[in-house]
Amino acid sequence: MTVTLEIAYANEIAAYRDARTANEKQRAWHHLERAHILGQSRFGLHIHSHLQMLGFAVALRDGREIFGQLGRLALAPLGNLTGRLPIGNTGRAHVSAFMPMEIPEELQRQIKDAGAEN
Repeated sequence: MTVTLEIAYANEIAAYRDARTANEKQRAWHHLERAHILGQSRFGLHIHSHLQMLGFAVALRDGREIFGQLGRLALAPLGNLTGRLPIGNTGRAHVSAFMPMEIPEELQRQIKDAGAEN
């Protein structure tokens, strides 16, 4: 059965929420990063992933991450409009917003299976 990109993205967001509820911050960030990678090529999912990251950063009172997410929310529409996205970027403030990154193999398969290759 082929899983759509939206379903794969929703699964990562659900895993993030489970980890956040369990107060497992690193696991929560891990799933938010995976959601960002999956949703990056779709404007709505891309913005949603950054809003989720911003909300988590606010809850953690992480000023660097809050500032980074605000900047990414400003840049994301331009990146999606022009098609100039740093593919594979995890979307976090500790990495350059312009740096492409290697996509984990499992996510590459999900993106390919969903027909949403970048």
